[in-house]
Amino acid sequence: MNKTIFITGASAGLGKATAKLFQSRGWNVIATMRNPEKETELNQFENITLLPLDVTNLEQINNTVAKAISLYAIDVVFNNAGYGLMGAMEAFSDEQILRQINTNLLGVIRVTHAFIPHLRERKSGLFISTTSMGGFLGFPLHSIYHATKFGIEGWSESMSFELGLHNIGIKTVAPGGIATDFLNRSLDRNLHPAYKSLEDKLFAMTDSMMHAAASPEQIAEIVYEAATDGKDQIRYVTGEDSKAMYARRLELGSEEFRKEIRKQFLGY
Repeated sequence: MNKTIFITGASAGLGKATAKLFQSRGWNVIATMRNPEKETELNQFENITLLPLDVTNLEQINNTVAKAISLYAIDVVFNNAGYGLMGAMEAFSDEQILRQINTNLLGVIRVTHAFIPHLRERKSGLFISTTSMGGFLGFPLHSIYHATKFGIEGWSESMSFELGLHNIGIKTVAPGGIATDFLNRSLDRNLHPAYKSLEDKLFAMTDSMMHAAASPEQIAEIVYEAATDGKDQIRYVTGEDSKAMYARRLELGSEEFRKEIRKQFLGY
């Protein structure tokens, strides 16, 4: 019997690439997105089912999860929906802060919460969440984004203990830059004149980093590896940039690494 993966944020980028990869490897795929009626590619594939899901809408989460469970026994839940909020925290409205936390952190927690009884009854299954190298190191002007990604990393580590009681796994995939239209489609930038010099430097470096980024297809292969390797491992650091930054932080220690980042961006 074919296995089944449930994916959030499947309309573009890593979510779409993951849906296509798992389908090509013989899986059933439930690909969710806010507006599935606008999708013109994934609906052409056999064994890919499109369902509506806005991860900030708790009622829709519960309805969509119930629908998915009625169609298939779910083996893997891939929490991928998310976006970046970039800028000085002083520039953000409370609405922007809440939207970032609701999407990137609470969305993951709520989707997982909705699926746990199903996987527990089956005594098997796996949750995978997209985090980022921003889940284990901090850059300037990403504070709320980092709060969500650090949050998922710590939450996943803690959840591994209670889920392990029922033979359910939980993992994170932490890429660096992914070569998608993230900067245009999935990034909310807020500017503030008091931080302009830092903003200019950060945006220039972010743009150049994205040009050297891994492709969504490369990162999707790591998601597939995490889903199928059977390893008792939580974190999958992926992408050359993410691996290099992670190794550098481990080498220097967190405080010296922070000073190195500060010198790079602020010059002291």
